[in-house]
Amino acid sequence: MRADSFYDILGADFYTGVPDSQLKALCDYLLERFGLDPKHHLIAANEGNAVGLAAGYHLATGRVPVVYMQNSGEGNAINPIASLLSDEVYGIPCIFVIGWRGEPGVHDEPQHIYQGKITCSLLELMDIDYLILGKDTTEEELKDGISSFRERINEGRSVAIVVRKGALEWQAKKEENAGSLPSREEIIEHIVRFTGDDPIVSTTGKASRELFEIRKDRHEKDFLTVGSMGHASSIALGIAIQKPDKRVWVIDGDGAALMHMGAMAVIGDVKPSNLIHIVINNGTHDTVGGQPHSMRDRNFAILSSGLGYTNSYRAEDIDKLDNILTEISDDMVDGPIFIEVMSATGARDDLGRPTTGAKENKEAFMDFLSGDRRKV
Repeated sequence: MRADSFYDILGADFYTGVPDSQLKALCDYLLERFGLDPKHHLIAANEGNAVGLAAGYHLATGRVPVVYMQNSGEGNAINPIASLLSDEVYGIPCIFVIGWRGEPGVHDEPQHIYQGKITCSLLELMDIDYLILGKDTTEEELKDGISSFRERINEGRSVAIVVRKGALEWQAKKEENAGSLPSREEIIEHIVRFTGDDPIVSTTGKASRELFEIRKDRHEKDFLTVGSMGHASSIALGIAIQKPDKRVWVIDGDGAALMHMGAMAVIGDVKPSNLIHIVINNGTHDTVGGQPHSMRDRNFAILSSGLGYTNSYRAEDIDKLDNILTEISDDMVDGPIFIEVMSATGARDDLGRPTTGAKENKEAFMDFLSGDRRKV
């Protein structure tokens, strides 16, 4: 189904959410139609944030908002759905559009499999009626489904549309990546040259895939955070506290850091001297389609300083990054250290995926931290 037809059938004029590759067609259409006009379309920091925005829209207008997300975001949204939207609390209706990663019977990455199994069960548990949109769903069937939701919506209840892979389509306008900023992969290559025998925690998405390929046959030093977007820095903090004799690096994404930015305040409060937090900032949710986020014109480094990091840096080219990494590599610069590195968008078309399983990665990484250098 075309994204514009989907939009027309839903009949809403306010959309907010977190971009998802399964919903890329819808996200691209909304960006073309509204850009970032916050009265009609607002890319949220996380899914709970989106639910709050949607509730505010309804309170101000009386109309029904749409919140879009990948099914992994259901967890972030459960609290405001249950304690804010619920008809047993305020009774604020919302239409959820949820990309179904890890649908049973459809091949997907390991971090999506369990979430895919419980996607519809979570909606049922929260008393949210839903319909499933697939490639073969007709416009008339969607119209009938939306009509069947009207009574529940009028009662202040939420409903959902669970979107299968390939169900929505839209030919987005192609935009060239301007400027001469380094690629994320090039940045990670330079970071790895300085990390030596230190452990690295890498964030969700293509950053972990690139790190895996850069390491070639030596992966035990890296924890690849394939799921739980926004939590890599918290994982790294947990390690740094328990392993004060090791320097712990976290390679984070801009969208991921934004999603759970409170983690940075905790790092600034704990002040682990052995933690180096690097955020690669290309101004977009790159892995799921390149949609912009609200930190695209902001300065993470200034923010980190205000949140209590001991030393903060910002690099807009590889030479500056190398200078910073050289400065901190002698262990004389106290942590927590924060480095923001500006990056170009995009990745290689032939970028692979990790060939080791998540549990295998975990076990080898734990062995490495404990001193058993088992190679994977």
